[in-house]
Amino acid sequence: MKKILSIIFIMVMAISLAACGTKKDGTNGKGKDTTAEKENTEGKDTSTGTKEKLIVGTEPGFAPYEYMEGDKVVGIDMDIAKAIADAMGKELEIKTMDFDGALLAVQQGKVDFVAAGVSVDEDRLKVMDFSVDYVNSTEVVVTLKDNAKVASVDDLNDKVIGVQQGNIADIYVSNPENITAKEVKRYKKFAQASEDLKNGKIDCIVMDLYPAEELAAANDNLVILDGVLFEDKYAIAVKKGNQELLDQINEVINQLIEDGKIEEFTANHTAK
Repeated sequence: MKKILSIIFIMVMAISLAACGTKKDGTNGKGKDTTAEKENTEGKDTSTGTKEKLIVGTEPGFAPYEYMEGDKVVGIDMDIAKAIADAMGKELEIKTMDFDGALLAVQQGKVDFVAAGVSVDEDRLKVMDFSVDYVNSTEVVVTLKDNAKVASVDDLNDKVIGVQQGNIADIYVSNPENITAKEVKRYKKFAQASEDLKNGKIDCIVMDLYPAEELAAANDNLVILDGVLFEDKYAIAVKKGNQELLDQINEVINQLIEDGKIEEFTANHTAK
C-alpha cells in the first residue's frame, strides 16, 4: 500500500509541474514573454503594399491654386503635389493651415513641403529651400466698382490696403520703397478681405490675378483694375537642407513643365 501511495504522489507532482510550465501567463514555457512580443507590434504597419505618406502643407483659400471642393482640397498646387507623390511612390496627405503656419511647419519638419502659391525672397531663402519656379504670377489690385479713391494701380499711396498675411503682396506693399500705405491690413483668407472691402473698411486688395478673378466673379461689386502692380514666381518650399527631397521635386516639376502639364492643371482650375 505504501508503494502504491508513493507512486500516486509522484504522478500528481509530475502533472502539477507540467501545468506550471504551460500556464497562460504570457510565456511559452521557455522563458519567452509572448505577451510583450505581441505588444511591440502594436502601432506598426505590418501590412504589405501600404504606401509611405508624403505630407504637403497648404492654405486652401487661394483659388485656383488651392481651394475647397466639398470636403476635398483641390487646385493647381494640389495637382502638382499629387504628381510629386506619385513619382515617389508615396501617398499624398494634405494638411491645411494658414499661410504663415504652413511656412513655419515646413521649417519645423511638421510637413514635407509647402505648395501654396509661395513666392521666393531673400528672407525666406535663409530659413527654407525652394524648388524651381513653376508659375509666373501677376499681382493686381481689386477694389469696389466706381471707387474714385483707387482708380488705378498708381493710387495706392496713403490707402488702407488688404493683403493675405505673409504672402508676397504683404511684403511688397509693406515696403515703403514700393508703396507708402496708410495702413496694411492682413487677412488669413481673401474672403475676409473682400467683406471688409465691401464694407468700406479697406480701400483695395492686392493679390494674384487668378484668385482675383475668382473673387471678382463671386462679387458683382468688385473689379480688377487695369495694369499690373508687379510680377512674381511661385515655387515649392522644403525644409532647409533637405536636398534629396528638393532634387526629387525639381525633377518632377521640370518634367511637368516639359510635358505641358502645368498649363493643363491651370486650364482645368481656371475654366469658367
